[in-house]
Amino acid sequence: MIFCRSSKASSPEYSTSQNMPFWLSKTILAETCATYSRSGSKEKMQWYVVASLLTILTSSQGILTTLSQSNGGYKYDYATVPFLAEVFKLIVSAVLLWRECQRSPPPKMTTEWKSVRLYPIPSIIYLIHNNVQFATLTYVDTSTYQIMGNLKIVTTGILFRLFLKRKLSNLQWIAIVLLAVGTTTSQVKGCGESSCDSLFSSPIQGYMLGILSACLSALAGVYTEFLMKKNNDSLYWQNVQLYTFGAIFNLARLVLDDFRSGFEKGPWWQRIFNGYSITTWMVVLNLGSTGLLVSWLMKYADNIVKVYSTSMAMLLTMVLSVFLFNFKPTVQLFLGITVCMMSLHMYFASPSTLLDLPLTAKAAPESAIEVSVDRRMDS
Repeated sequence: MIFCRSSKASSPEYSTSQNMPFWLSKTILAETCATYSRSGSKEKMQWYVVASLLTILTSSQGILTTLSQSNGGYKYDYATVPFLAEVFKLIVSAVLLWRECQRSPPPKMTTEWKSVRLYPIPSIIYLIHNNVQFATLTYVDTSTYQIMGNLKIVTTGILFRLFLKRKLSNLQWIAIVLLAVGTTTSQVKGCGESSCDSLFSSPIQGYMLGILSACLSALAGVYTEFLMKKNNDSLYWQNVQLYTFGAIFNLARLVLDDFRSGFEKGPWWQRIFNGYSITTWMVVLNLGSTGLLVSWLMKYADNIVKVYSTSMAMLLTMVLSVFLFNFKPTVQLFLGITVCMMSLHMYFASPSTLLDLPLTAKAAPESAIEVSVDRRMDS
């Protein structure tokens, strides 16, 4: 850590070296602080841009998937989309890793088995999560399932704190809860459209499975962040490992589907591109690009940023649906967007902009500014 102090730097005892003139050490210290401050601002601006792109792409995914339908169904095998998206991410990451290896010094790549063996775990968790999702839908209706899905916002915050030991302020906890409330409010239908009692009329198994689904989704995200930040390996090398196992598991699903159907439609490699259109390829590329952005955020930002991006994407999709699919806007949608925007500001804004602090309290941070040399977050 380098501590930049403006209030006490005038004292000779704060000189970085006894053999260095005080005025010179003070100048070096000031320049170092300014350099790290600029670096931090640039890094933060980068993940703001990436988070915004993730919001746009995630929102586009649902719209493109809907546009790829024909007469309310899919002409293509939807199970091939995740597989091709994983292959796309793997190819892109491999090419970027190859380019990175051409530079000097070469990127750090841990190839020990005890490290590599950790990378299939997110795919296994997502595989279990997908099966739990289908089981949940056998007990609850679609609307209830979507509303319960917002529990993953809160469970992500809890696991973020428990497993990654990341502390959140009281204001940030309130912001996370408000985000869950806002997204839920935007999805609740009026009592005139469907009975309000339907939200609480499902069997207890449905709610338990919904909670389990939210916990698994949060666990997969938090564990992936742990993997990305546990060492200084190249992001592209970590992606190659993640997406290799992801492609293997999705391929296994295609093979399993073949056996379940008795190869009625032929083996997967003969029908993998059947029914594909330009829109379908856009779905694949959009899904793959979304995954690449998520891995970047996991490496350089955190899960909470991803949660906000995906939640805002859901609201953006609802707004765009008003113009694309004649979706009727509701009061609930307006209130949900308002609450989510308040939550977004509350979580990321500095406390001094949220609280009416005395002038002395606001000036305190200026007298002692801590600049971290290692910008990566502790895991």
